[in-house]
Amino acid sequence: MLHDAMQSSFSSEAIVYTAPDYLDQYGNELNREAIATVRQERLASLFTPSMQPYLGAVESVRDLHSQWFDFAGDTVKIGRADELSAEQQQQFYRALQTFCPWKKGPFELFGVAIDAEWRSDWKWARILPHIQPLGDRKVADIGCHNGYFMFRMADHKPACVIGFEPVAKHFWNFQLLQNIAQQSQLSFELLGVEHIHFYPNFFDTIFCLGILYHHTDPIGLLVKLREALAPKGELIIDCQGIPGDMPVALTPRKRYAQARGIWFLPTQSCLETWMARAGFSQVHSFFAAPLSIEEQRRTAWANIDSLQEFLDPGDRSQTIEGYPAPWRYYLIARKD
Repeated sequence: MLHDAMQSSFSSEAIVYTAPDYLDQYGNELNREAIATVRQERLASLFTPSMQPYLGAVESVRDLHSQWFDFAGDTVKIGRADELSAEQQQQFYRALQTFCPWKKGPFELFGVAIDAEWRSDWKWARILPHIQPLGDRKVADIGCHNGYFMFRMADHKPACVIGFEPVAKHFWNFQLLQNIAQQSQLSFELLGVEHIHFYPNFFDTIFCLGILYHHTDPIGLLVKLREALAPKGELIIDCQGIPGDMPVALTPRKRYAQARGIWFLPTQSCLETWMARAGFSQVHSFFAAPLSIEEQRRTAWANIDSLQEFLDPGDRSQTIEGYPAPWRYYLIARKD
C-alpha cells in the first residue's frame, strides 16, 4: 500500500481501501526509508490526466463492499449480484468496462463474468501443486498487474502478499477489486522488480511470472531475487522462451510476436543455467509447452489482437516476424 503518502493526498472521503501497512510490522527487516521514498515519488503517477478515467471509475463505485468472496476456484469471485440495486449494477458495469482490456483473469464481480485475455487460472493450476504451502509465509508477486494471483494467494492464508507493479492503471484496477473485498493481507506497491533489494532476506516465496524476458540483465535480476529470499525460501519463475536443447537465448532485433521490450527468450536449459549461475539450488523445471491460442486470446473483455494475430498464419510454429513461436517454461528453485 501507499499508506501515509496515500492518506495525506486523498480527501477525507477516501476512495481507496487502506490495508494495515506491513512496514509497521516488518519495517525493521526492510529498507523502510527507501520504500517510503519511492512510494512518494510514484504517487504522482496515479493522478496524471491519462489516469483520470480509471480514478473516476474507482471513485464512482467506492461505496460498494461485500463480505462474500471465493478465491479458491479458477474464477476470483467477489460479491453477489443480488447485493446491488439495478442502478448500482449499471454503474458498476460501466466502471469495469473502463479497465478494458482485462489482461488477467477470470473474475466474477457482483455477478459480472470477466473473461480476460489470459487464462491466468491455467497458470495457477500448474504452479500450485509444486510450491510450499503459502500459509503464514511472506510472499511477493512481481508484476502483479490487477492482482488476480494475489487474490488466489489470499485463499491460502499467507502472512502478507506484496504485489510489485509500477503501472499506475493496474493500481487502480487492483484498487477497484480491493475496495470491495478489503483483504488486509494484500498490499500493492508501485515498485518494479528493480526495487526488490529493499527487501533483503525477507520473502519466503517470490513469484516472478512473465517478467524475466522483459529485462536486459536476467541473471543480475535473478541474483537480486535470490538476495530478497529468506533462507530456504523459494522462487517460482514463469518465463517465455523458445524451443531447443542448447542453452541459448534469442534476442529479437525489434519486436517479438508484435511485443516491444523483449530482450532474452531462453530455451529451457538456458533458463536452468541462468538460475544455477545466479546461485540457486534445487532448480526444478515442472512445465514446458508451446503457448496456445486457447491460453492467450481475444475476448469480449479484451477485444484486442492476441496470440493468434501474432503468429504466422501459414506456419503457427513461427511468429509473424519469423522467430520461433513462444513456449512457456515454469521452474522452481530454492535459496540455501
